[in-house]
Amino acid sequence: MKNVYKITYPNGKIYVGSDLTGTLNYFGSADSRLIEPDFTPDERRDFVIRKEILWESDTASDAEVRRIEIEYINSLQSNDPARGYNRRPAWRGAASEARPA
Repeated sequence: MKNVYKITYPNGKIYVGSDLTGTLNYFGSADSRLIEPDFTPDERRDFVIRKEILWESDTASDAEVRRIEIEYINSLQSNDPARGYNRRPAWRGAASEARPA
């Protein structure tokens, strides 16, 4: 089942992604270079993240899944560097907010 998910890191920052295959152990492709500086070496030794499915479908096209993913990125503001690790679409401030379907 295709889905859009949210990963929450121990510091409260989030990453929104999509999975077109419904793989249980897929945790996204957030850029490690953005995440690693936020955690000390000791914090990295016991590291817990949370994955939540925000939306899922058996019938959606890949394009629809990607569109909904962008809607969630914008509405949750996970592309705001202060709130999350998404870098696309580029953060433009509160004016970029949209509501997910």
